[in-house]
Amino acid sequence: MTLKSRKDVDFNSAKDPYAQREAEKYENPIPSRELILQLIEHTGKPLRREEIAEAFSLETEDQLEALRRRLRAMERDGQLLFNRGKRYCLVNNEDLIAGRIIGHADGFGFLKPDNGSDDLFLSPREMNPLLHNDRALVRIAGIDRKGRREGAVVEILQRNTHQVVGRLYKEDGFTYVVPDNKNIAQTILIEKGGAGKAKKGQIVVAEIVEQPTKLHQPIGRIIEVMGEHMAPGMEIEMAIRSYELPNQWSDALLDEIKPLKNEVPESAKENRTDLRGIPLVTIDSEDARDFDDAVYCQKTPKGWKLLVAIADVSHYVQINSELDKEAQKRSTSVYFPERVIPMLPEILSNGLCSLNPNVDRLCMVCELLINEQGRVIRSRFFDAVMSSHARLTYTEVAKMLVDGDKGLAKKYKALMPHLQELYALYKVMRVSREQRGAMDFDTQETRIIFGPERKIEKIVPVVRNDAHKLIEEFMITANMAAARFLNNKKMPKLLRIHDGPSADKLLSLKTFLGELGLSLGGGAKPTPLDYMHLIDSIKDRPDAHLIQTVLLRSMSQAVYSPELKGHFGLALEAYAHFTSPIRRYPDLLVHRAIRHCLQGKTAESFFYGLPEMVVLGEQCSANERRADDATRDVVSWLKCEYMTDKVGEEFPGIISAVTSFGFFVELADIYVEGLVHVTNLAQDYFHFDATSHQLRGERTGINYRLGDSVNVRVVRVDLDEKKIDFELAKKQAAMKKSKKRRRKK
Repeated sequence: MTLKSRKDVDFNSAKDPYAQREAEKYENPIPSRELILQLIEHTGKPLRREEIAEAFSLETEDQLEALRRRLRAMERDGQLLFNRGKRYCLVNNEDLIAGRIIGHADGFGFLKPDNGSDDLFLSPREMNPLLHNDRALVRIAGIDRKGRREGAVVEILQRNTHQVVGRLYKEDGFTYVVPDNKNIAQTILIEKGGAGKAKKGQIVVAEIVEQPTKLHQPIGRIIEVMGEHMAPGMEIEMAIRSYELPNQWSDALLDEIKPLKNEVPESAKENRTDLRGIPLVTIDSEDARDFDDAVYCQKTPKGWKLLVAIADVSHYVQINSELDKEAQKRSTSVYFPERVIPMLPEILSNGLCSLNPNVDRLCMVCELLINEQGRVIRSRFFDAVMSSHARLTYTEVAKMLVDGDKGLAKKYKALMPHLQELYALYKVMRVSREQRGAMDFDTQETRIIFGPERKIEKIVPVVRNDAHKLIEEFMITANMAAARFLNNKKMPKLLRIHDGPSADKLLSLKTFLGELGLSLGGGAKPTPLDYMHLIDSIKDRPDAHLIQTVLLRSMSQAVYSPELKGHFGLALEAYAHFTSPIRRYPDLLVHRAIRHCLQGKTAESFFYGLPEMVVLGEQCSANERRADDATRDVVSWLKCEYMTDKVGEEFPGIISAVTSFGFFVELADIYVEGLVHVTNLAQDYFHFDATSHQLRGERTGINYRLGDSVNVRVVRVDLDEKKIDFELAKKQAAMKKSKKRRRKK
């Protein structure tokens, strides 16, 4: 049987546009994903694996096995569908959508599409065979009563939950685990004899031995007993297991890094620009341990020359090495309070790749020429060797440049001229940034301060000074230059993309603003500048924090993708992550692409093609969310523990979110959030208005709105659920009723 049906194309002799890339990847290369997709599309019908092999004249055992693995990977990534006739067919993005599953505690879920379109709602029935973070292929089944696209599962592409952390229960002859991760609504039924020595009420790790189906829940067995109660530090261990965060180095990786020393070998410094005489400095927080960026600035007749030197991680982490495989699996470092799970081993993250002061380090440099208006007029990239002249902190730099601290200025006398030029350039670029319309929301970050036995002493706000903003601005500029460089070279790459608000969110936002007598410019397609004009106009209002919160929530989430969609928040047409390759895998991919170009090679010969970048973008985005979720879980538990001895106490706070079942309050000066349930409000029936973010009493007319100041009393702290319950203080409830009576009079 032959496959020359449509226009008689001979794929056996067809030129694979990515043949060079495949030859560099494999000793015995097979056709690229692109050519396989082209074959099936050209044939116009689903094909068996044998027919695909015949079309490309693949005959050896190695070739056939490589083809099997490639087709399976394409199936897993949602590029192909293996139908009931055991044939491979193309996935029509209009009818079938591949994506990641997001579970909800109430049993329903969503599919987050790979193509970036709006999420699809999945009913509890559709979620029965799925777990949070699985990958699936769904079809659009219709529109639900809330106007959301509703999906029906066609095929489960990949299982991504293999173990679950939770509390063990034994009831009515059944043994089961209730997951700690609230994205997993299903309990894990423990198989007969699978509990081992674990006892009722203990915190355990259950390995899933049978994934859920439409007819039965997941089945597991206990592989670890963590303990009866939450000992200090156990919250992090639970998060590691619950989110399956890789945190051990394999023996193969440890063997691979054994030859590495703390000093850069002289041979590695050859054929690099020598910048050791240039006073590059690192500027980071006081508790930073790895330093992946250094900066230097000098005045020029037409503006400034800025050097942004980034640790050359790609020199040490070679493609397909054990280091690379582990870094790709992790995708990001995970930062817990007082503990880090790094993407790379310490010999690299805190050693060879950390730009420590007064030691030689390899780096990749972005050189930027910037005019007196703060616009980049030219940029270039090159490999270099450097030696940081100082390890500075944000606090020190702000004291020298903003506060005029003479003692520090004397200590760093030799560096002061360059630091002053850095600050002068920042102030000019800040104006350029504002004119461009890049967003700068005044959000509040916090830091947990621990005392003895890892008990929280206090939670303090992180203050951003001009030194933070200076480094942030220069990193953004270097990232922008990296994206532009790779776009010009037409290289496969991962970009950091950030879409503007969806039509639904924009409509809700404009309705909310209209009730306050405000408007957002730009019509159906507001620009970042329209957002910033609105923010400037409200900064003196008492409800500015409320309005800014709603503006933030109208935004979509930034993700990694090879698509050239731009970055809405930064008002940039193209943006990449280049400046943190020690802790982010996408930055490492960008470094590899830049070096590929610096070596004079073509896009076609690059190790990664567009399909691989699509898959890596989804993986890195998912792992970034996984890290954020794990960190948030740990912080929530720690804050709950902090509040356990404060039950019965009253605190002032601000309503931070409003839902149909109540509203959340963030306590002032403590930065802990809890829920005032609707049943704890005045004796009335409250209606939830999602557009105006408020609950309104049907009989009394009392309303509780996002941004309102309230006084609450702590009534319950649940460490297992990571929840804090508040009720309105009696004084607060009386004030609300009194205000309502005055309005009536």
